[in-house]
Amino acid sequence: MNRHRYGPVVGGVIALCAVASGSAWGQSTYAGTPVALGQGEAHTFVRTGPGGELDSIGVVLTAAALEGLPRATPGGPVLFSYHLPMPETGPRTVIDHVTLDWEALGHPPEGVYDVPHFDFHFYLVGRGEVAKVHFDGPDDSASPAQQPPTELVPAGYVLPPGTAVPKMGVHAVNPAAAEFQQKPFEATFIYGYYDKQQTFIEPMVTLAYLQSKPDFSAPVPRPVSYTRAGSYPSTYRVAYDAGRRVYEISLQDLE
Repeated sequence: MNRHRYGPVVGGVIALCAVASGSAWGQSTYAGTPVALGQGEAHTFVRTGPGGELDSIGVVLTAAALEGLPRATPGGPVLFSYHLPMPETGPRTVIDHVTLDWEALGHPPEGVYDVPHFDFHFYLVGRGEVAKVHFDGPDDSASPAQQPPTELVPAGYVLPPGTAVPKMGVHAVNPAAAEFQQKPFEATFIYGYYDKQQTFIEPMVTLAYLQSKPDFSAPVPRPVSYTRAGSYPSTYRVAYDAGRRVYEISLQDLE
């Protein structure tokens, strides 16, 4: 999720080949092309189990990626966006690509998400479709034309006014989430839509929470059905791996 008024969007890419490597016993990890982030880098991954079954999908940030992040300046950008391609090898998934947005000042609503954080948009559609997303204004998220069928929205989630973002979509949030219960925002999970169809799923994590080197997981509320057939997460995890000195934001328990 992000605000509807932003300055220029910037990002950088390091051209490296996708690789597959072993991780835990019997697992294989397929990595996407790394992208420069801060003083480090970020990349997507797909991990399979001992039998080649899909285990998890996620994003890796090296420890140095949290250092030297772009800062917001008067009249300058406050959103810094990075395209993370999916691995070229390994099993295909329902995720087409990931956009990592560094929100240097956070975004509305005030007192909830207005702290420095990362938005990880796991897109279910191609970049060409995302580029065509447009609205007449941010309140389009409340328009009947944008309200998806009930079965595509997890129980308890709502699409509030002001969440329609061009070249992204409208955002459904969970009013029962901790950040809406007068607790600090650390990590949360959002669903995105356009033209009444699911277009992305989105973990959001604060910079401060990542810097605490957490090992956190939580259930992902699931809708009754999905626009596109595929395996979707039942949990998501935010964790720091001290041995590899990386952070992982992952979609797990795929069903």
